[in-house]
Parts: sequence; structure tokens; C-alpha cells
Amino acid sequence: MNMATTTIQNTNLMVNVDDLNSIREAIPQHVTLVAVSKTKPVSDIQEAYDLGVRDFGENRVQELLQKVGELPNDIRWHAIGHLQTNKAKQVANLAHLIHAVDSPRLFDALSKHASKPLDVLLQLHIATETSKHGFSESELLQALDNGLLSNPSIRIRGLMGMATFTSDENQIAKEFRTLRRVFDSLQLGDDFDTVSMGMSGDWKIAIEEGSTLIRVGSAIFGSR
Repeated sequence: MNMATTTIQNTNLMVNVDDLNSIREAIPQHVTLVAVSKTKPVSDIQEAYDLGVRDFGENRVQELLQKVGELPNDIRWHAIGHLQTNKAKQVANLAHLIHAVDSPRLFDALSKHASKPLDVLLQLHIATETSKHGFSESELLQALDNGLLSNPSIRIRGLMGMATFTSDENQIAKEFRTLRRVFDSLQLGDDFDTVSMGMSGDWKIAIEEGSTLIRVGSAIFGSR
């Protein structure tokens, strides 16, 4: 590879600086970029860190535990993906933000192990695929009515959702619009400020529809 290019590489990964910078330049200041580093080795994350990235997303608890111990302590780790209740104890006091609280049972499991206020997002099911997790809108409203907000050890920071895996941009936009509408309708206080939607393939649409946090992996770290 020509070392004069703006791509940093090691034997495991290429971090494309041009793509990373393009994303940074394209997103508004109020939008947080989380680099999805799941399955990537510590050396790759260190490369991105050296380029100024501070928010990283992991979906495997054991992998997260390993990486936390080997990387700079000012990294903000995001626990993304479906989290099993039996893993709640391990991640409750480790993650900067837990993205996918998709049931009252998981909420309760996290609250039992949080030694300080724990920031979480509630996952709303907005896609057509039944394989994706999350509350339906009615289930979410019912859970809130049943006192989901009353636990002082959990701070509900917002909502997250994943759009249908499709090339139909109108459908993707419609699903993101649903998430934003529900978020706006809840009005749960000043701490309720995050709408997490948008990944490598649809983050531009997500921002247009009101996302405040996007999760991008392959556009930064390459395909898995």
C-alpha cells in the first residue's frame, strides 16, 4: 500500500481516515458518532482512538470486558445489541450507555446491579422484521405507566431503534420518523435527550429524520 495515502493500516485492519473524516464533517454537532468496534482487535480500536474517536460500541460482554482493561480509560463504551439478563451484572457499571433495553425484565436486572445512576436507552421495535427486539409502542407506554421511570438507579436517556434491512429508503425514513415521533411525544425531562438510530447503511437518512446518535462500523473499520 502507498504510505502517502490517508489510510492507516495494520495486519488486521484498515481504518479509512477519509471515510471517518467525511462522516465527522457530514454529521451535525449535536449528533454523536459511535464507532462499532465489535469483533475488532484492540490494536484496531487504538488506531481509531488515536484519530480522535472516543465512543465505541460493543455487543459481546466478554469482549467488552477484555477491551476495557486494555485500552485508554477515557473511552466511552456503549453496550449495543441485545443484552441477556444474566449479563446485566457484568455490564451495569461498565458501560457509558446501554443501548437496547428491550423489556421490563432487563430493566429490572440492570437496576439491581447499578451502583450509580445507569444511563440506558429503551429499544422500540420499528422494523417489519420480527427478529429485531424491542417494545412495541403500546408496550412501551404501558411499561412507563407501570412505573418504569420510578427507579432512581436508572436514567432513561432516550430511545433507540433499528430500521428494516431494505433498499427502500422511503420505508427506512418512515420507520425512523416513527421513532422520532414517539420520542417527541414522551417528553420525559431534560435527561431524555437521545434518539439512537442509523448505522453504516442508513445514517444519513436517520439524521434527516432526527437522530442524535449514529452507530457506524464498516464505514470506519471495514467489513467484518
